[in-house]
Amino acid sequence: MAFELPDLPYAHDALADLGMSKETLEYHHDIHHKAYVDNGNKLIAGTEWDGKSMEEIIKGTYDKSAVAQSGIFNNISQLWNHNQFWEMMGPGESKMPGELEKALVEAFGSVDKFKEDFSAAGAGQFGSGWAWLVKDTDGALKITKTENGVNPLCFGQTALLGCDVWEHSYYIDFRNKRPAYLSNFLDKLVNWENVASRM
Repeated sequence: MAFELPDLPYAHDALADLGMSKETLEYHHDIHHKAYVDNGNKLIAGTEWDGKSMEEIIKGTYDKSAVAQSGIFNNISQLWNHNQFWEMMGPGESKMPGELEKALVEAFGSVDKFKEDFSAAGAGQFGSGWAWLVKDTDGALKITKTENGVNPLCFGQTALLGCDVWEHSYYIDFRNKRPAYLSNFLDKLVNWENVASRM
């Protein structure tokens, strides 16, 4: 069964006042995300991965010994990444649930230190990629960064929060100011209830 482009969980202009414009979402969701769906479906058609879940395909096609991943991995992993990304954001003020705040303080010393470290990971990712807050295999919360479409599933981790630092995610609104985009993402865009629900 072919994968489909999920609808955004909010209107294209719902995040505009929070720093992510309608134009960005039209390009990012309707064009870039759709391309991962279309290309991924074409690449898996008739292969052993046809009919498998996104998670199975990602784990099964990731090559930890290679820098350049296969077309199947790149497209299906980016499809999964973006499916999570839209859900991790939302309009309106999102209050951080107490259990998440407590876990972040335990892991990083304070919420502000978590934000500082997460932003540094995203800003320090050379080229395209993602910054992540993950629950590691030992249950500890950690901040990671990954190149291109690689995600926490590849390492047996649970993705709690991910921020896309490919230029198409921020260039319309922030031009080349990736650190400003990351700060805005953490301060205005994150749906903290969604993050907490992944723990």
